[in-house]
Amino acid sequence: MIRSARRTRRMLRMTGAGAAVLLAVSACSSSDSDTSKDSSTRGSSASDKLSGEVTVFAAASLKESFTTLRERFEKEHPDTKVTFSFGGSDSLAASITGGAPADVFAAASPRTMKIVTDNGDAVGAPATFVRNQLEIATLPGNPDKVSSLKDLTRSGLKVVLCDKTVPCGAAAQKALDAGGLKLTPVSYEQDVKSALNKVVLKEADAAVVYKTDVKAAGDKVEGVEFPESAKAINDYPIALLKNARNAEVAKAFIALVRSAEGQKVLGGAGFLKP
Repeated sequence: MIRSARRTRRMLRMTGAGAAVLLAVSACSSSDSDTSKDSSTRGSSASDKLSGEVTVFAAASLKESFTTLRERFEKEHPDTKVTFSFGGSDSLAASITGGAPADVFAAASPRTMKIVTDNGDAVGAPATFVRNQLEIATLPGNPDKVSSLKDLTRSGLKVVLCDKTVPCGAAAQKALDAGGLKLTPVSYEQDVKSALNKVVLKEADAAVVYKTDVKAAGDKVEGVEFPESAKAINDYPIALLKNARNAEVAKAFIALVRSAEGQKVLGGAGFLKP
């Protein structure tokens, strides 16, 4: 009976020791698994970190808004750099189809974006991210008392339009057609900023530009709304380009433009929701 009790105690000690070994092995295994998981997570986080430069070709009317978005983007992704080329959408489209290096194209009309997509230079379908409406920019104080689109046809008034090949020029022509009006400007400009600057520099009495440009100019011009502009609202599409040198950063910038944060910046500049 004494031998039986001793045998029982030895078996309990052996069982306890075995359990301790199993616990130790399990702990090591768990620790290794956690370490591996942490390492994997860190590796994934590191691989997701954006870096490098992207070039964005964008309609001139987007200059102020996109510059603000670039500051936010580069602050969030400090290893990135966004470079812009602003201008008339038709000229930008021609440059892209001609092989100019760019990662993103943001156009002021579907027609100019189609030049790029028809040439096979875009990835996927372009997305409309904002819309824009025309407005008349006059000299500060509106000394010529311009109150309608028809007033721009008055004799002696120096009016500037965007070229008809440029989205703002095509929209202006559409508005004039809607009002049954004919207008011969003193000059046709290659982008909307150039048209606006003619008024800012007092080289013209008025120009048909976008509401966003009038707003961006502040007290340098005065804006006059006109009902025909509702017939000529432009959709703005954005697309990733086929030959993008940094597609991941380009996609991230496009995502910011289309995000709630991006829409807030664009809306604050006077753009309409898509």
